[in-house]
Amino acid sequence: MGKDTSIEWTHHTFNPWWGCVRVSDACDHCYAETWAKRLGVDVWGPKSERRFFGDAHWKEPLKWNRAAKESKTRRRVFCASMADVFENRKDLVPHRLRLFELIAATPHLDWLLLTKRIHLVRKQLPKGYELPSNVWLGATVENQDAAKKRLKYLLEFDSPAVRFLSCEPLLGALDLRQWLQVGKAGTRIDWVIAGGESGHGARPMDPHWAEDLRDQCNAAGVAFHFKQWGHWAPVEHTANVVKGRKPIHIVRRDGVEIELAAVGKGKAGRSLGGRHWDQFPDTGNNV
Repeated sequence: MGKDTSIEWTHHTFNPWWGCVRVSDACDHCYAETWAKRLGVDVWGPKSERRFFGDAHWKEPLKWNRAAKESKTRRRVFCASMADVFENRKDLVPHRLRLFELIAATPHLDWLLLTKRIHLVRKQLPKGYELPSNVWLGATVENQDAAKKRLKYLLEFDSPAVRFLSCEPLLGALDLRQWLQVGKAGTRIDWVIAGGESGHGARPMDPHWAEDLRDQCNAAGVAFHFKQWGHWAPVEHTANVVKGRKPIHIVRRDGVEIELAAVGKGKAGRSLGGRHWDQFPDTGNNV
């Protein structure tokens, strides 16, 4: 598990455990929960046990680190695609400590720690522990309310190599301008990932939300990555695959009506404004 992944913005995925509990609007159609249930694994919710793994699983990133060192090319590891590293449970403490030891032992890997519990990160870190330079710390921000609640905690950290946002699923318009500029603490958001929701029950994303995020990042010189349209995509971008599917209509803020069609993630693609946005932050740490 994890060596090769279809997630466009990472090379590997690694899960210290499986399982979580819903905490925000972005969790309503959680792909990880759906996948776990499909496999018959009961690991979701506050009363469910989490699924842990043996030594062979934990040795995999050591192999990736050796390969990265030999090739002199850094590799990104998305940590906990099936969990949240900073979920507040006592049974997770030893596994989280083991993860921090693994991160220290793999300096040629950049570890992307993405959480919806950014307010708990400081409390979950060992006393006196500072995030090392091969950690990219991220927060999920699905709408403006989430941004107001979470970003002040993310920007408290000055030690991660990168502070990033996952605006996926993007559920509303986002104005990130104040956080894309260096603030009083000397920090800012370094990277923004955006995308629409996919899977059963997916909520449509207004194209203007993604376009506006792209423009905000471009104006601030912040790396922007558009991951996907998701289940719903603009008809004008997918006319060759709609083939009679009934579109829904969304009225943009400027009053112009656009049509979105349910074509599925694969056919919807990830082109925004006629191109792919695959920007990554420059950490200055290339080997």
